[in-house]
Amino acid sequence: MSAYRLEELKQYSDTLRTRHGEALNVRFVEPRDTDELQHYFRSLSTRSRYNRFFGAISELPKGLLNDFLAVGERERFSVVATKMVDGFETIVAEARYALHAETSTLEFGLSVDDRWQGHGIATALMTNLECRAAALGAEHMFGDTLRSNATMISLARKSGFAFVNHPDDWKLVRFDKEIHIAPKEIPCASWRLAALSRQADSPSASA
Repeated sequence: MSAYRLEELKQYSDTLRTRHGEALNVRFVEPRDTDELQHYFRSLSTRSRYNRFFGAISELPKGLLNDFLAVGERERFSVVATKMVDGFETIVAEARYALHAETSTLEFGLSVDDRWQGHGIATALMTNLECRAAALGAEHMFGDTLRSNATMISLARKSGFAFVNHPDDWKLVRFDKEIHIAPKEIPCASWRLAALSRQADSPSASA
């Protein structure tokens, strides 16, 4: 599928709530986020960056930064969760996900600013990603994490994921969840509408 136009993607922003009732805006990354996105990753602790990228980096390399900004290309998407802090829109979490249409799976990874961990942001973001997976027609969603990343493993377990050995790297563990949500039952309003629209436009719907 060709790259999506950013103006089309903007309509799919979501407002989520943390366990403390704080509002989060989840939207696709835009070119204007370049500096703020780098600041976000530089501000993560060394351990959080290592857990996110499985290696020691201090900021996003140019190639990876370009990948984050290329929203929609090759069915790969980047989102940020923002909230108002001292009057400024501030990135407090991010996620990337990719649809593998040939296997009907959605692969994802995410991180949360160390200062905002413990607020339920990761849980809310994972639930939102499940909505996005269902809207895109994925039948499974999965992620990989280091075996030493107890926080992510606990989050995935609480979110209903099953664990399997990683096919390529013994240091990683893969968590997988089957998607059972019908388009009309997707709990995120914008993604329910997107799924129903996609369903209505599919060849099988008009056959």
